[in-house]
Formats: sequence, C-alpha cells, structure tokens
Amino acid sequence: MKFMEKLLNGAVVEWHPLDSVAKIKHGKDWKGLNEGDVPVYGSGGIMGYVDTYSYNKPTVLIPRKGSITNIFYVDTPFWNVDTIYYTEIDTQVIVPKYFYYFVKTIDLLSLDTGSGRPSLTQSILNKIPVPIPCPENPKKSLEIQAEIVRILDAFTAMTAELTAELTAELKLRNQQYQYFRDKLLTFDMSESSSSSDEIGRRIEVEWKMLAEMGELVRGNGLPKADFTESGVPAIHYGQIYTYYGLSTVKTKSFVSLETAKKLKKVDTGDVVITNTSENLEDVGKALVYLGKQQAVTGGHATIFKPNPYILGKYFAYYTQTTSFSEQKRRYAKGTKVIDVSATDMAKILIPVPPVGEQTRIVDILDKFDALTSSISEGLPREIELRQKQYEYYRDLLLSFPQSSAQVH
Repeated sequence: MKFMEKLLNGAVVEWHPLDSVAKIKHGKDWKGLNEGDVPVYGSGGIMGYVDTYSYNKPTVLIPRKGSITNIFYVDTPFWNVDTIYYTEIDTQVIVPKYFYYFVKTIDLLSLDTGSGRPSLTQSILNKIPVPIPCPENPKKSLEIQAEIVRILDAFTAMTAELTAELTAELKLRNQQYQYFRDKLLTFDMSESSSSSDEIGRRIEVEWKMLAEMGELVRGNGLPKADFTESGVPAIHYGQIYTYYGLSTVKTKSFVSLETAKKLKKVDTGDVVITNTSENLEDVGKALVYLGKQQAVTGGHATIFKPNPYILGKYFAYYTQTTSFSEQKRRYAKGTKVIDVSATDMAKILIPVPPVGEQTRIVDILDKFDALTSSISEGLPREIELRQKQYEYYRDLLLSFPQSSAQVH
C-alpha cells in the first residue's frame, strides 16, 4: 500500500507483546455503588450509571466473559464489572485509539478458552503481538499512529453517517408504503353502502364481519417435531410472521402423509391467519396460500376460505392496516402471550368493495410491496457492504508485515 509506505518512510515496525504496551486490569462489582452519571460497562455494553469511577483515562475495554467480540474505546471516567477488562495504556509507546483499532482487527473468538460461556484470559491476551511503527523514535512512532487514527476516525464517521442516511431512507420508504396502503384501504364505516376512495370517487362498500365473508376453520396440532424434509406442504403459524410475506406458492416446511391426515387442509386461495404471538402486531397476520398442492396447518392458526366476492390478497392487505389493528386490539387477551381467538377474529369488520375495486387495490399494493421489498433488501445490503468496506480499509491500515521485528 503506497500510502503506508509513504507514512512509514522506511521505518521499522516491531511487534511487541500486548502486556508491554498495556496492562490488563479486572473490573469490580457495582451493586453497592450509588446512582450517578458514570457509565458502568459489562461485556454487553453499558449496564447502568453510578457516582464513582474505576478509571478515568483513555482505555480499551476487552471482554473477559460473554460477548467477547465487543470492544469499547472509552475516554471518559467509567466503572467496569468483572465480565470486562480495562487497560492501562502506556501512552509513551502507543496511542490509545490506535490500540483500540488494532484490537478490533483481532479474531478474539479464536482465543476463546471457555468450555461453555466464551472467555478470554489475561495470559492469552498478554501474548498478542501489537505492531509499533518506528519504536526507536517514540515521537515519530506516535505521530504515525495518530495519522492512522485520524484516517480511521474519518472512515468511521463517514460509515456511521452513511448507515444513518440509509436507515432513515428505509424507514421513510416503509412509512410511505404504510400511508398509501392505509389510504387505499380506508373507508368510512358510518356510510354502510358507499364510501370515497383515495381520489374521491364514490365506491360501493359493504362492511361485513369476517364470519360473513367465508368459512373459518380452526387449526389443530402440528408441533415442529412433525416436520419432514419433503411430503405434504405445511404452514406453521410461527412462520407466518417470521418467514413468509403476504402470499406464497411454496411452504417452508412439510409433514408426512399420515400426519397431514390429522391436520386441517389449506386450499389454493385460502388465507391462514395467526391467532397467537408474543406481540399484538403479529396476531392476525395473514398469509395467502397460492400453491397448487393442498397444504395443511396446525394450532394457533385459523384458515379463512373466502367467498367468491372477496379476494384473499385484498383481505390479507387489510389485516396490515391501522383499522384492523385497532379492532383486533379490542379482542386481544394475555400479557406475555397475546391471543385473539378464532371466535373473536370472526367478529372483526372488513370493508368489502366490488371485486373489480379489490383487484385494483391489490394491483397497486402489489407494486408498492415489490418496490418496498426491493428497497428493504437493497439498503441493508448496502449498509453491510459499506461496513465491510470500512473493515477492509481498517485492516489494511493496520496490517504490517509479520516479518517485521518481533520483541519478546
């Protein structure tokens, strides 16, 4: 790398054992301390705040147990518990932030000594070789390290800014989609026979209870232990909010023919609705099954077999609206596990415009959904790419030839 060659300008890089540039120190219990504004660090990050500190100089925190890849740079007073070490850094030899960036490049998982919970010991950490450029000239060495830190700080800030912008863009697109979906599917409940669409056209709309719109069949059984690698397509209720989108032609899971005989059947065009989840948002989530082969489903799910005048996808989109959410909230029971029974789900009112209007709405929302899904997949990939790009340049800046002198 020409930049590094220019920066080093022929200077030798020596690899010093970690314990020659920083002393590893244990943390202490914090339970007896008073509340304050000094952060308390564990291997998972900040745990709370107290009124005193264990150290007040720039340091690198290295986990002792637990999340051993969580490295922290701290340059304000802090307290650390016994699951994370702090380091007393020899600032005459090494710039603390340079030390931090270098430790971030180490594969700490490969140094794990724990049989169960991941662990790092002082004896192993102390032996880690740390590159020190131009050690015979401490002033020049610190200047080189400071320049590397300056570049990496700029990369870090740029990556964080870009990630924040992409995350905000993703949030905005999702909000736009939700707005237009609700707009398309909002009808005036006070007008039982007609309402206005999103551009003011009068649309004939009937409000019907779900039970009036088709047959509702309660699922039964289907523990995950019944799954097989192939066989009869099976839809597990938990997969509806963790795996599937609005519709599917293929199932993630299968069961044997014998097991399928005991379960409720899902035909093409049927909608499988979840009755149970740990949060209200996932209760009432709908999946339209479009597969050619008959499928099955189990407990905590209700099969909705719609009448000819209701499109499964129209109904499924409606279950995502604010109006549907407000209605199901009235019937929700439970605290840790939320449930809306099939009986109560059947009472929820659904606006039913003509099939042609349902088709128009579904077509528009399908396009929005495809666009939003594309963005939702593309932006996280872009964020991941930028993070990898940052890590690549960080590692490149901190990669010195191992043939450089090693000090023992």
